[in-house]
Formats: sequence, structure tokens, C-alpha cells
Amino acid sequence: MSAAVGIALTGSGAATPARVVTNGELSLWLDTSDAWICSRTGIAARRIAMAEDSLESLSSQAARQALERAGWRPDQVDLILLATSSPDDLFGSAPAVQAALGADNAVAFDLTAACSGFLFALITAAQYIRSGTYRRVLVVGADLLSRWVDWQDRRTCVLFGDGAGAVAMEAAPESWEGLLAMVMRTDGHRRSCLTMAHQATSQVLHDQLQVGSGGFQPIAMDGQEVYKFAVQQVPLVLTQALKQAGLTAEHLDWLLLHQANERILASVAQRLDIPAAKVLSNLKNYGNTSAATIPLMLHEAVAAQWIRPGHLIASSGFGAGLSWGAALLRWGRPEAA
Repeated sequence: MSAAVGIALTGSGAATPARVVTNGELSLWLDTSDAWICSRTGIAARRIAMAEDSLESLSSQAARQALERAGWRPDQVDLILLATSSPDDLFGSAPAVQAALGADNAVAFDLTAACSGFLFALITAAQYIRSGTYRRVLVVGADLLSRWVDWQDRRTCVLFGDGAGAVAMEAAPESWEGLLAMVMRTDGHRRSCLTMAHQATSQVLHDQLQVGSGGFQPIAMDGQEVYKFAVQQVPLVLTQALKQAGLTAEHLDWLLLHQANERILASVAQRLDIPAAKVLSNLKNYGNTSAATIPLMLHEAVAAQWIRPGHLIASSGFGAGLSWGAALLRWGRPEAA
């Protein structure tokens, strides 16, 4: 095992289903309106997976783009981490992504932490690189939560969309640090605020044996409690991360939060005194894509050249668990900065 090394974030990718569902279309069967949804969430539309779409295909598309932008061959990937709460296969979808990419030398496994999943996976990947265990890691965040909502519950179904995003991370000179600070938190006492809980149905095998057959309830959320949790805790972990790195909010080029609610984004930015021009948001077009929101927005910003090599990004994920965390990221390779 080699000595500790630096980390570089070198490629990004994203993929979403083709089908767009607007707020107006939701109002065809829900007691809601575009004005009601926009005023409370900032969401105008979302991408929804059709029956023929799969988490594997979207994840593979996003990962392939990240590979190409990083300049890697598939056989050079050492590890694939897939952050998702909605795999195609409960045993894990990361191996299917590995096979689709032809990344036959890579270890691949899923990581589940809901809307915090991508950030937690990014931090996990960094530890493998830092220790010298692996040199090239693909981190994918993907979810198809539209398959797990109650489409008659306007409190939740209007919020979620589907998508995938990916980031390529690689070893760099020790002087270059793509992950300057990190904070992760969990409060299981508040887990009931946001759930997609197991619900067993009874199956009688014979007169003395009755077993449970697996299934899950639709997403259930206490929106007010999740909102209060986010606006209270996210500024705290971001402040802790900045303190770890010996930086202040004035040093930041961008604030990239989990895209859950426009009011949360605005509130966190205001508490940290970050100008609105530095807050990245695509929530209007995609809704809450859970583990995909951060890498999806990151890829859009990199592709548009808003985020450039050397830029400092403060990011935070938060959601079910309840879980939350923050990371300070430096984009790009040292030679490009």
C-alpha cells in the first residue's frame, strides 16, 4: 500500500429519463396547480422513468460520460460506488453498471443513504484513494423514486423526479486536495420523518407456519419537520467543514446543496451570507432526484463551464435517516487549475 496521496475530481456525467412531467400535467389528476407547487418547492417539472427505463441504464450513461471526460479507459477503473435507495435489484445494481461499462477490473457495490448518499459515497471513495488502496474511482448517484411514491399524495409525489449523475475521482499529487474537509451526521431518532418502510404481507405455508412476504410502503414524509431539520443543521455542518479547512464562506466559488426545496437553498445561503449568484440550482427542471441531485447539478455546471478547474465548492446532502453531511471540494486536476 502506497503513501497517502491527494485527490482530484476529474470527470462528470449525467443522465435523465426522456419523459418530462410538468406541474400542469400533475394537476390533471391531483388537486394541485403549477402556482401551488412552484410557490412551495420551486419545482416546475421533473423527469419520470417509464416502464422500459432502468436505474442501471441511467447510471451507466452517467458513468460512461464521467469516464470519457476523465480520459479513462473502462479497464482502468478500480472501484465503482453506486449511491441509491431504489436499485433495480435489492441485492445491488452496481455490479450491473460495472458490466455495462466493461470495467471488469473494478470492485462495485451499492451504498444506501438516501438523499445524503452521493456525498457519503464521495467521502467513502476519497478514503480508498487517500490510503493508496485504489487510484481511480467512479462515484454514481442515481434514484428512480417516482416508482415509490403514492401518485395520489400531493404532499410527496410532486417533489420527486428520476435521474443519475457520476463523478470520476483519481489519485493526485499530495499537494492537490480535491476534498478539503468533510462532515457526516446521522440521527436515527428522527428516522420516521422520511421513510420508505418495509411492509410484510402474511403468507400461510401450512397450518403451523405463516411467514412474511416482502414489500414496501410508498414514500412518507413529514415535510415541515424535514424542512426545519435541513435549515437548522445544514448551515452548521457547512460551517464546521469550512472551519476544518481554515476557510470562510467568502473563499467559496459555489454552493452546491442537495436539490430538495428552493426555500431550503435560499435559507442556507442566507445563513452563511453566500450571494444568490453562487448558489447552484436546477431544481426547477428536475425536482428532487435524491442521490442524483448533487452530481446532476455538478455535471451541468461543469459542462456549462460555470465550474472551472480550481474552483472551491461547498456541498451538502441531507435527507432520510435522518442523515446529513458536508464536504468542501476542489474541482479538476492540478495542471488544469
